[in-house]
Amino acid sequence: MAFYETRGFILSLRVVQGLLTLLVLGLSAYVANWWGGYWNAGAPSSVAFMVFVAVITLITLAYLILVPMRYGESKLNHAGVIAGIEGLTMIFWFASFVALAVFVGNRVCFGHVCSAAKAAAAFGAFEWLAFSATFALSILYVWRNRGVGGSVAADPKMNMSEA
Repeated sequence: MAFYETRGFILSLRVVQGLLTLLVLGLSAYVANWWGGYWNAGAPSSVAFMVFVAVITLITLAYLILVPMRYGESKLNHAGVIAGIEGLTMIFWFASFVALAVFVGNRVCFGHVCSAAKAAAAFGAFEWLAFSATFALSILYVWRNRGVGGSVAADPKMNMSEA
């Protein structure tokens, strides 16, 4: 087993994902709040989508950390389900940071709100990279264990469950 498949490495990636999610949530919520208060309208869809993705990611991270720890080798901890959740979250982060970057790039932008929006897009890109890494590890695990039986439970060491 390589170092990148150890429980500690995966948990550290999850912690990084959680911290980046909280950072992006705070920045994008600030931008959404300012935009709604300044223009007396709702937040732009790209900013609202970034907030949505950050909130969904917190729920996803709770699942990806707690379910493997609690349920070990059950149907809830299926490697394909984990890979699917990782892939969907990765796609959401890619779409949200690109949409926000395009939104900020197409307008005259200055001040603290503009800086916060640009920072949210940049940290969203780093979050996408973090989820790309864990998605690649989960796909690698599924690929290595294909054809092993009807149900491929996720490796307990990959998912921080008790060994």
